[in-house]
Amino acid sequence: MKLLYKPFGIIAGVIGAKIGQSIFKTLWARIDGGEPPAPKTEDASLAKVVTAQALQAATLAGAGAAVDRLSMRWFHYLTGIWPGDKPAQESDGDAEPAPAPVA
Repeated sequence: MKLLYKPFGIIAGVIGAKIGQSIFKTLWARIDGGEPPAPKTEDASLAKVVTAQALQAATLAGAGAAVDRLSMRWFHYLTGIWPGDKPAQESDGDAEPAPAPVA
């Protein structure tokens, strides 16, 4: 059943990447006022390149996670099937609880 979600997931990934890139460019324009430096740019400082790459990675990851989560919720709403992982089932109490750590 999760195979039905694959097309939704692919589309969500593309949309998330586009949104993340747009957010990153907007944020970087407010921070630096120009285009983000590429890692191979000769005149860009190390701090500026690392900051731009870290901000880009965080923005893309956050936007991708948000869009992926929303697409899963929409898919669940439309089909009644949750395409992601479900929480692990708790045992019936047959197993003994783990001992408390000693301080």
